[in-house]
Amino acid sequence: MILFIAFVVMLTISFAVMAVLSGSSQSEKAAEKRLATITAPKAGASANEVQMQEILKANPANKFGWLDDILEKYPIVHKLEARIVQSNSTMSVGTLLVTSVGMAVVGFIVACLIFSLFAIQVLAALVIGYIPFAVISIKRSRRMAAFNAGLPDAIDMMGRALRAGHSMVASINTVAEQSAEPVKTEFREVFKQQNFGMPLRDALNQMLDHVPSQDLKVLVTGILVQKETGGNLAEILDRTASVIRERLRIQGEIRTHTAQGRLTGWILCSLPIVMLFMINFINPGYSNILIDTPIGHKLIYLGVGLLFTGAMAIRQIINGIEV
Repeated sequence: MILFIAFVVMLTISFAVMAVLSGSSQSEKAAEKRLATITAPKAGASANEVQMQEILKANPANKFGWLDDILEKYPIVHKLEARIVQSNSTMSVGTLLVTSVGMAVVGFIVACLIFSLFAIQVLAALVIGYIPFAVISIKRSRRMAAFNAGLPDAIDMMGRALRAGHSMVASINTVAEQSAEPVKTEFREVFKQQNFGMPLRDALNQMLDHVPSQDLKVLVTGILVQKETGGNLAEILDRTASVIRERLRIQGEIRTHTAQGRLTGWILCSLPIVMLFMINFINPGYSNILIDTPIGHKLIYLGVGLLFTGAMAIRQIINGIEV
């Protein structure tokens, strides 16, 4: 039985690794994004245009394209796909789901070998199965933070290019060539779409879809309003960069002042679990009464529920201030 479980675990891990390695490369992902711009459905398109768009639609270059086609009709899948794009990951939705399910199965099997309580087995499967989604979320958050940090310098660069006599599109190209990642990549896509004939408004709105940043939204709004009403765009960009820098400074101060609260939350939530494992390591069988008796099961459920409630309360207190 142990050999069979070990075989299933190794097979699942190998399957998940192959799924990740079989994803699209960076160049293939960039080509798919450019094709998506062409094949996007347009209101009022003629029959010939619709037929051309259907011909140009590219199939996903991964092992689970069939799964992506099945899940395409569900709105939540499109939201998940958007988060994957925002994290700059080459993984498809199908690959992500298959990897998550595989890791959940592995977690459940390992938990069955260690714990006899079904609730703990299910909880272990859910936690381990959530790891791929957590990785995507962390990569997305880090990319958004890096973009927001580099955006003020990019705006200053655009302002200097405009003062030197360059056009708006040329200033965007300057940012695409000289700024840091990931600002460089996003503005390069805007410049490429401009060269392909896409209106500036649509190109900037598409960048907002890729980077849902409030700071970028302020910049795009300022540029589009200036195009409609006129005015000194270089001065608008300078003021926008100043506002964004001040906002980032205040956010940093808030994170500094709430660091103690976050650390307290982590300690309070992890201390019961860490102490449980340490006591059982020093004195094996100490908590058998919790695992082997119905009253112990109820106390475990109550403790987990109280831990979760406390963690959510601390999170709401810390995140209550928004800038």
